[in-house]
Amino acid sequence: MPNHIGQIPAAAALKFANKEALVFEGKTFSFSDINDLVERLAGGLSDLGIVQGDTVTLYAENSWEWVVSYFAIARLGAIINPVNTMLTPDEIEYVVRDCGAKAIIASPEKVDGIMGVKAVSDVSVIISFGSEIAKGTVSFEALIAANIPAPASINVDPAALSTIGYTSGTTGHPKGAMQSHKAVITNGAMTSQMQMRSSQDCVVSALPCPHVYANVIMMSMMMFGSKLVLHRTFDVELAFADIAAHKATIFDGVPAMYMFMLNSPTLKDADLSSLTRCYVGGQTMPVATMEAVEAAFQIPLIELWGMTEIAGLGSTHPFYGTNKHGSIGCALPYCELRIANAEDAAKTMPRGEVGELMVRGPIVMMGYFNDNEKTRETLEPDGWLHTGDLGTMDADGCVFIVDRKKDMILTGGYNVYPAEIERVLAAHPAVALAAVGKLPDEIKGEIAKAYIVLKTNAACTEDEIMAFCHKSLAAYKCPRKVQFVDDVPKTSTGKIMRRALHTLDV
Repeated sequence: MPNHIGQIPAAAALKFANKEALVFEGKTFSFSDINDLVERLAGGLSDLGIVQGDTVTLYAENSWEWVVSYFAIARLGAIINPVNTMLTPDEIEYVVRDCGAKAIIASPEKVDGIMGVKAVSDVSVIISFGSEIAKGTVSFEALIAANIPAPASINVDPAALSTIGYTSGTTGHPKGAMQSHKAVITNGAMTSQMQMRSSQDCVVSALPCPHVYANVIMMSMMMFGSKLVLHRTFDVELAFADIAAHKATIFDGVPAMYMFMLNSPTLKDADLSSLTRCYVGGQTMPVATMEAVEAAFQIPLIELWGMTEIAGLGSTHPFYGTNKHGSIGCALPYCELRIANAEDAAKTMPRGEVGELMVRGPIVMMGYFNDNEKTRETLEPDGWLHTGDLGTMDADGCVFIVDRKKDMILTGGYNVYPAEIERVLAAHPAVALAAVGKLPDEIKGEIAKAYIVLKTNAACTEDEIMAFCHKSLAAYKCPRKVQFVDDVPKTSTGKIMRRALHTLDV
């Protein structure tokens, strides 16, 4: 494997040359094309004063420019700071000040909101994609066109900092998870190993590039020669069209994407015959929905699990192994998973009992940038990382996520897990999407409330939903309120934002 991320484009160009690598909105790039663009941009960034060890923030929607920027930053030995495009200008200001970014590379629609950042941070230059460049910014296209030679290749320690990826910041300010080059490369390689991603594969994906799930797909493309058809945003009809047009072998998505695909009237006419498997991550997916996808797509749907703090995946099912629906699979090679006592991390729970999922291995972050206290809370001295997910492990070492530790509902002294209720609701024939949040209650402390998106032309009542839940769940687990909605709050990756469900309350 390469020692650092900056070596990957040149190695890919040597190995795969003119093979198609990336397709974006009608443009196709070979591996040689990508390396040439990376070298040109690296030369331009160097001319602007970016050197090894500097941090560069990447604040842009999915695009070919995003991919080139990512590798050009690494080519100089600089540190990549990929940020969620849903962050507001105020949040971007916090991030760039916290990590000491020297430059921001942004898509045009993001530039106006961040022009004031230079006055309050170490940012000296804002680079903009597109042909119409705002005053005070540097043109990305002009940097490429200038064709300034990149500096000579540099030596970078595999253990050195490569990436600072900020968490969503649902409580307080976001935290910057520091990842080494080795962590990012190992995760990309071992994900590809477990899922058998290769030069024979073509992947269609609309996962946001700053997200670690998207990162491992990009790494698989660059290290092992798969073709990536990248979408700016998720669109059901475009996904179906590109799967057929490019004879895609893999589709990667989050649960909400599959739910929209299942509910689309165009599904019956979609040509999905080239697909060999699909993957789903970002959030637990009800078994009933997974089975519905497999029945409609006629291929396996394989679950995975990961987080920012481990540079990508921590578990999945081996392609040639048993696909256990409801399970996120087993640990990546070289890594370990265990279920710890939620109150005492030193104790491991017996197989089948609920505890906190913990992970250890070369993919684990170096810590949180400028936050030793949060690092100590999250990383044990022996290397085990707290994930915040509650789960169980079976005899084969496969993990079943019960819920997020913070999302657990404590009702009348009982622990209630929203994901368990959502799995039941997903089996209702009228339900397209279900999300469960919690409400304060004077008597029970907290109660569960279900927010339901119905399938097109479907009808259902609150009483019918309640009765359906009582068939499968103990009374204390059932939602006490039901609200039908057009959609639910989601993150940029399509995850349901349970903590924002209350904004829908009527």
